[in-house]
Amino acid sequence: MTTTFDELAREALRFRDEREWGRFHTPKNLAMGLGIEAGELAELFLWKDDAEIAEALRDPAYREKVAHELADVQVYLLFLAHATGIALDDAVRAKMQLNAQKYPVEKARGNAKKYDEL
Repeated sequence: MTTTFDELAREALRFRDEREWGRFHTPKNLAMGLGIEAGELAELFLWKDDAEIAEALRDPAYREKVAHELADVQVYLLFLAHATGIALDDAVRAKMQLNAQKYPVEKARGNAKKYDEL
């Protein structure tokens, strides 16, 4: 099943509205919440090397924690997009087009340098 940004947003907004939380969802508060949730996601990987992370992700309980934090980040992102009137699908497409110009395949393939260092 494929779900669009709009479908996810509608579901999240319905959840929010049933609880009358919309009045708290200002762009500033949502941006801060998004950063906090991203930090909680990052914390799950903190001080682990790649092998330790790969091993941890085989544990269903750890994997579920990661999934929950990913979902929290996504929900805050959907709320923030709604609060700012920005269509995420359009924003992602526009950013990918910009990135394609900044990181042409022939220069960027297999390279982790920033666009201004290519």
